[in-house]
Amino acid sequence: MPGSLHAHVLEGTRLKVDVVSDQGATLSLVGELTDMEPTVDSGGVLESNPALRSNMWAYAKTWHTARTTSNARALSLADPAEQRVALKLVEETKRIAQKQSDAYAKTAQWIADVADDVSLLEVEHGWCSSCFFLTEHRKSNRPAGQLPVYVCQGCGSPTLPCVAVGCDNMAVRVRGAIRVPQFCAEHRRDIPGFEKAQGTIGELHDYEEFLQYDKPDLDKASKLAVSGVLAVGLAIPVAFLAAPAIGGAIGSLGMFGGFSGAAATSHGLALLGGGSLAAGGLGMAGGTAVVTAVGAAVGGALGASVANAYLREDKSFRIELLRPGKGGVPVLVANGFLTDGKGDKWGSWKPIVNERYPDSPVYRVWWGAKELRDFGVLGANALGKAGGVAAAKAAAAVGTKAGARFLGNVVGPAMITADLAKNPWHVAKSRADKTGVILGDLLARTDAESYVLIGHSLGARVMVVAAESLGTKPGGPRIESAHLLGAAIGAKSNWDALTAAVDEVVYGYHSTNDNVLKFVYRTAQAGEAAAGLLGFTPVSSKLQNVDVSDRVKSHFEYQDNARLL
Repeated sequence: MPGSLHAHVLEGTRLKVDVVSDQGATLSLVGELTDMEPTVDSGGVLESNPALRSNMWAYAKTWHTARTTSNARALSLADPAEQRVALKLVEETKRIAQKQSDAYAKTAQWIADVADDVSLLEVEHGWCSSCFFLTEHRKSNRPAGQLPVYVCQGCGSPTLPCVAVGCDNMAVRVRGAIRVPQFCAEHRRDIPGFEKAQGTIGELHDYEEFLQYDKPDLDKASKLAVSGVLAVGLAIPVAFLAAPAIGGAIGSLGMFGGFSGAAATSHGLALLGGGSLAAGGLGMAGGTAVVTAVGAAVGGALGASVANAYLREDKSFRIELLRPGKGGVPVLVANGFLTDGKGDKWGSWKPIVNERYPDSPVYRVWWGAKELRDFGVLGANALGKAGGVAAAKAAAAVGTKAGARFLGNVVGPAMITADLAKNPWHVAKSRADKTGVILGDLLARTDAESYVLIGHSLGARVMVVAAESLGTKPGGPRIESAHLLGAAIGAKSNWDALTAAVDEVVYGYHSTNDNVLKFVYRTAQAGEAAAGLLGFTPVSSKLQNVDVSDRVKSHFEYQDNARLL
C-alpha cells in the first residue's frame, strides 16, 4: 500500500506529524514549533531513525511556515521602500518554505519506506556520505525488482555502495530511479577526504594542503546536470539538502521559519536560506547553524564538508600571510563593500593594524570577489551608465541631501526589484556568511591558542560568523578580541554566541555618518538598523560600542581615521 505523511496543529504552535510506510510501519512526533527536536508520541521500528525524525520535523515546520507567515510587520512600516522590501521577503519566505516542505516530505516518506524492514545478514561497512562517519549499513528488504538500498545505522539515511572501482565507501541513495552513477562524498569531492576531515592543519598558512582532495572527481556529469538549478542566493549547499542526515537537521532547526525574534536568536538561527529573511534579518550571523545542525562542531567531518561546499562556490577565497610577525597573537583582517584596496595587498589595513598589533603575524582573508564586484556595480545598473559605481561611492561618501537621495531613491529600489537570489546585496551578504563558516572551520583546525579578528563592512560580518562558528568547538582556539568596523549586520540581537567565543572584548566601531548603512543597508533589510551605524544592542562587558562619528564621515573612512582600542 502507498505510504502517507501528514502534519497538523494540535493547539497554538504545537504540531504533530505522522508517517506511515508503504509496509504499514508508523511513527508520530509532537512538539512546539520552537523545539529543535520533537518528542516521539508513538512509534516502533522507525523511531530509532534520526534522519527520518529530523526530516519529518523539518517538513512540519516548513509546512507551518508556508501557511502562517504573516505580513503584518511589513504592512506596519511607514517607509514605502522598506515596506516593499519587507513584503517581497515575506512572499519569498513562504515560497521557499513550501518548496522545502515538499522536498522534506518526499525524503521522509522515502526513508520510512526503506527503513521499516532491514536485513540483519546483508551488511556493508563503510564511510557514510550523509553523516560522514564510518558505520554499518544494512540492506533494506525491498520488493523484488526494485533497485537495492541500504540504511546507515548511524544516521538512518538511505545509502548504497559507491560505484568507483575499489571504493568501499557508501554513497547517498537518492529516491526513485537512479539516472546517473552514485558516488561517495570523496569521489564527488563533497569532502577533501573522510579521514582527513577529522584532522588538523597546524599553522593557518598550511590550510591549502588540507584542502587538497584525496580522490579524483568522478561525479562531474551529475554536477553538470544540477548546476542550472543552484540558488546562488541561498546559504545552504544543494548537496546538504540531498543528504538526509544534514538536510533534515537543518530544516528541523527552523531554517525556513518557526522562529522569530528572541526565540530565533537564542537558538543561533541566522540568515540562512529564506527562513529569517521575512523578519528583515535577525542580526545573528549566518552559517553557524549549518555547522552545528547535526551536533558536529567545526573542525570535524561535517565542518569540512560545509567549508568545502562553500569554497567550491568562491574561487577567489584565499588566506594570505601579510607578515610573519614576532610572536604576537595572529591577526586576521577582511575587507568589504568597495574597500578591497586594489593594488594594495594590505587592503588599507597596514597603518591601523601596525599601530595596535605591531608584533603579530597578520593574515588577510580574500573572499567574494564576484559578489562584492556585483554589489559594487549596483549603482551602475541603477543609473544605466558606466559611471554609476563612482557615483554611488561618491554619494555615499558625502553626507549631503543629494547623496542621501541617490542612495535612498536610486540604489534602494534597484535592490527591491531584483529577485532575491539575484539581488546583489543578498548574494553578497550570503557569501559573507559562507566565508565566515569556511574561516571558522579552518581556524578550528589550527594549533594556535587564540586569534584577533578585524573586519570592515561585510568583512566584519565574515568575522562575526567565524567567531560564532569557532565558538562551537570545545577546546579549540579562542578569539582574544574582535574589531568590527562599520559592520553590515543587524544592530539588535542576542549576541551571546559571539561574546562567548571571545576572551576579552568585541569592539563595534560605528558612525552615524555612514550613508551606505543608513540608506542602502536599511532599505535592503526592510528597515533594520545596522550595527555599524548605531552600534550593537544590547551591549555588555564583552561587547562595547565605539562611536567614531566625529572622525569617520563615510563608509570608506574607517581604516584611515579610526583607531583600534
